[in-house]
Amino acid sequence: MTTYDVKLISKREVAEGTMEFTLEKPADLTIRAGQFCDVKLPSPEGTPKHDAIHGFSFVNAAFEPHVVVATRMRGTPFKEAFKKTPDGTMLKLIAPFGDFTLHKNEAIPAVFIIGGIGITPVRSMVVQALHDKTAHQMTLIYANRTRAQAAYTDEFTQLAAQHANFTFVPVYTDEQVSGAEHGRVNADIVRRHVSKLDTSRFYLSGPEGMVKAMRALLVEIGADEDNIRTEEFEGY
Repeated sequence: MTTYDVKLISKREVAEGTMEFTLEKPADLTIRAGQFCDVKLPSPEGTPKHDAIHGFSFVNAAFEPHVVVATRMRGTPFKEAFKKTPDGTMLKLIAPFGDFTLHKNEAIPAVFIIGGIGITPVRSMVVQALHDKTAHQMTLIYANRTRAQAAYTDEFTQLAAQHANFTFVPVYTDEQVSGAEHGRVNADIVRRHVSKLDTSRFYLSGPEGMVKAMRALLVEIGADEDNIRTEEFEGY
């Protein structure tokens, strides 16, 4: 873990209520897809420390040229300050942290069951694996209320069309969309899209309640609890 001085390059909305921030990537920063970092904003004297620093999963894959992070804009002091920070501002990047990373054994299928902003480390893992042409069979079940709130959906749709070993399953609770599942992720949806429940490696990422519910569901329908990895996004 090292602290770097990096420039904020740009920001954009990637889904309804979700902002993406692109930062310079330090030349000597080495990450594994799925890891995370802390971003520290320049802050006036007297600003509480927790208002100036925040953790983010890397959206970017390890091979990509910039550091990219994204967050749901919940109106917290940090997020409001980050949104208002002018492009070109120098920030502190503290990285890397974490081991929510793709398993190395390519014979074991990877199944991602993801809610909302929990997609950020998974985008990094999927894009890196496809870039490296690994043999992992990957299935992404991605749950959101509406399509407008689902970040990176167009990219995942395109990647699934281009790569036979990647399957993308969007799920929307509040609207019916052609080609997508409707309702909450349940046993039927998982069974329909995951053929090897007992041997797949599962990655759960998203709001705490959703992650716990999905873990319980998977164990109930026959997944090996030792093959379930989780990343909870609190306060998102």
